[in-house]
Amino acid sequence: PESLVIKQGFAEPSLKDAVAGTAFQFEREGYFCLDSRHSTAEKPVFNRTVGLRDTWAKVGE
Repeated sequence: PESLVIKQGFAEPSLKDAVAGTAFQFEREGYFCLDSRHSTAEKPVFNRTVGLRDTWAKVGE
């Protein structure tokens, strides 16, 4: 599928010690887990597991 790919981002330094299977909340984005197959120490890959609801979209209607 053609998923959205963000190739560069900024995060807390503690994420460099992330372990596969641990969930993290990225503010205003959702919950993500470290991808154990595609991550490297230099370039970690996080996959979104749960998105957050967008309640602001309903306010504008």
